[in-house]
Order: sequence, then structure tokens, then C-alpha cells
Amino acid sequence: MTFDPDNKSLLVRGGQLLTPNGLESTDILISNGLVSTIAPNQTAPSECPTLDASGQLVFPGPIDPQVHFREPGGEAKEDLASGSAAAIAGGVTAFCEMPNTNPATTNPAALQDKFARAKGRSRADYAFFLGASPENADQLGEWERVPGCAGVKVFMGSSTGNLLVEDDDTLERVLRSGTRRVTVHSEDNPRLSERYAALTQQHPAGAAVALHPDVRDVECAVRSTKRLLTLAEKTGRPVHLLHVSTAEELDLVRERDLGDLVTVEATPNHLFLTAPDCYTEFGTWAQMNPPVRDARHRDALRRALVKGPVTCIGSDHAPHTAEEKARSFPDSPSGIPGVQTTLALLLTAVRDGWLQYEDILRLCVTGPIKVYGIENRGPLSPGLEGNLILVNPDLTGPLRADWLLSRSPCNPFIGREMAGLPTTAVLRGQVVMRAGIPVGPARGEPLSFA
Repeated sequence: MTFDPDNKSLLVRGGQLLTPNGLESTDILISNGLVSTIAPNQTAPSECPTLDASGQLVFPGPIDPQVHFREPGGEAKEDLASGSAAAIAGGVTAFCEMPNTNPATTNPAALQDKFARAKGRSRADYAFFLGASPENADQLGEWERVPGCAGVKVFMGSSTGNLLVEDDDTLERVLRSGTRRVTVHSEDNPRLSERYAALTQQHPAGAAVALHPDVRDVECAVRSTKRLLTLAEKTGRPVHLLHVSTAEELDLVRERDLGDLVTVEATPNHLFLTAPDCYTEFGTWAQMNPPVRDARHRDALRRALVKGPVTCIGSDHAPHTAEEKARSFPDSPSGIPGVQTTLALLLTAVRDGWLQYEDILRLCVTGPIKVYGIENRGPLSPGLEGNLILVNPDLTGPLRADWLLSRSPCNPFIGREMAGLPTTAVLRGQVVMRAGIPVGPARGEPLSFA
């Protein structure tokens, strides 16, 4: 049927709603953008369109808490319009975008510039991180409360511009400035500098990309994470470990047992790719920071999704052009595009038996909400925003390159057999994607935080 673009009411009928307790056959009535009633065999009120979800799964709107959409400064790789289109096509209804743009997002003016760019262009809801630096460390506590700010991001390992906090004194200043959870890229920069210098000396004309996890080795990650956890405990400031890549870091989090002071993120790349095969097959397309490692680490991460301590999944969507990725290692840039493929990959994990649908709900909805204090969203219940995704579990087959909407073509999951795909996206009662194609105007709005 034809949907009124201004009507924020919708009856979703006949689907299998994913709840914390499993799948439930029910209808969902959304009125004025909010969930009104969840019950079977409902009748649509007058002027309320009906969306037939028969044979499909209904997922509460997933959130991707770590993306790099490259705007401003890197729009040839991605921008807020193209990145959010890829997000909504892949079943992601909201994202939190990282600060390592050009210029970097290190003050309220840069934040407001991003909000202005996103308004009317982002197809998913959005929030933006502030980047910590030695220059702004003492002001972050005030700035992190800007509406729509996802919080503070720290790079302990090398990054863009001045976004580097490599010493403990500066990191402690950051942690003592403010109260919200600080999200951290944890790699030890002094060790990184030493190991890249040694690589360049040994391979002045370029090296094999398979050396990437040797250069950015396990000790590089563990050393940094030990320092971070010690400072989190010292200051009482909650921290979030991004894209954990090693079994040793998972063990360390368990051993330190700091409770809610520490939350942990995994990426699909570390869960579905393994070294050395991924570097042989995909070359620099599989290069990211921290690196994809061998199966021992992958298997530990998969177990940690179910048994802890992994709290949520972020794609770490980090697009580059094919020309950039064609450079010799280590001059080739790190990063893999993934915002559109996260949900599809997790559906294959359910097919293969190492995840359940309820795990996807926890990792992609309630997990990000817990980590960042996102308001008005969650497992669907009356009073929350009417954001949801329909998934057809019968849409199987190899992942097609022409389905992907990111500007970067460098996705190593092209051709992988899928076990279901998102077919429809609803944002506050309005259909914003059908059959993998965004429809209507860009309706994204800033996220709100407790």
C-alpha cells in the first residue's frame, strides 16, 4: 500500500517480534512515532497504514555505536548521506560517529558543524563523539553534555591529527574531566612506534600485509589495556574498550573484575575473519586496527559474546577508496567498511549455532543503550520510539556487491553466504527502507542520552 510520508502511525502485523525472551507472534501498533500496543490480532485504526510482516522477524531497531563516516574532510571515502544510507539498508537505525575527521571533532563548534551536516541528510538517527587530546582534556567534562554528543573518544594508539593520548598523565586528566563513559582505542603507542620503525628498517620497499598482526602485536593491545584499567579503577571513571582483538584482553577484564566500570565491544571483522587466511585472500582489504588475528582470538571473542565480557557490537565502519587500499603495506590505510553487513553476518552466526537471536538483541540494542545511556529506545514496549527492522530469514545466498551502498568497495565479505537479510526499516512509525533501498526523505534525528 501507499504510505503517507507524514503519518507516524503504523500497524506492523503478523511478524515474529524479537524480545529478550525469544520470538513472539504479535502485532505492533505505533502511534505518533511511539509504540502504543503490542498484542496479537490488532485492527488498524482509521488512517493508520498496515505493514505486513508475515513470515518475517521483527527486530527492535539496532544501533551501531562505532562508525567513521569521514565527513568533513574525507567525503571521497564516505559522507553522512552515503554512510547513513548504507546503515539503514543494513538494518541499522542509529549510529554513533567517531571524531577522527578533518578537522577533528575536538570542541563544541566542530560538534555543531556535524549536527548541521547531518540534519536532513542522515537516513538513520545519529550522535557524534568528541575526540580527546592533550589540549582539550580539562574541558571535556563540560563539553560531553552537549545534546547529541555520544561522549568522549580516546585514541591511546596513533590516529588522525592531534587525537592521541599516549601518556598516563594526560589520560588521567581526561578520565577526571567528566562523568560519562569514555570510549577507548587501546593500543600502546610507544610500542607501536618502535615496531613500525623496525618494520620500515627491515622492509624499506614495503612488506607483506600478513605482518600487520605481528607489528601491532598482542602485547601492544594488552600493555595499553592494563594501563587503562588501572586508571579507570584509580579515577572511578567508566570506560568502554573498543574493538577488542585478543583473548588476553578478555582474560584481563575478567581478572580485574571491575564490574560496570568496564564495558567491551567486539567487531564483526574480528569475529568472522581470521589470520593468516584473510590476508592471503583479501590483502589490505582485511587490514584494520587493531588487527584481525588468528583463530584462537576469534574463538575467544565468539565465546565472550555469549558468556561475557563483551557488551555490544560495533562495526567500526572505516571506508577507504580502492586506490588507497592498493598501496603497499604499511602505507596502505587500515579500516574495513561494515555498517551495512553487521546484522547480515550475525544472522549467519545464528544459522551456524554459535549465537541466538536474543544475543543479537542484547549486543546490538540493549548493549549500546547500556554502554552510552541512550534514551527512548530498546526492546519494543509501549512508550518507546517505534523503530524496527523486518528481517527475512529466507533471503539466503552470497552477499552481492551491488547491494552495498557505501562509497568504499573494499568489503571482504562480498560473496559470503548469508542467512537472512533486512527487508524493511521503520523509524518512528515511518517506513524508511524497503527491499534494501532507502525511501522517502532523510528522517534521522539526534540521539538523546541520560
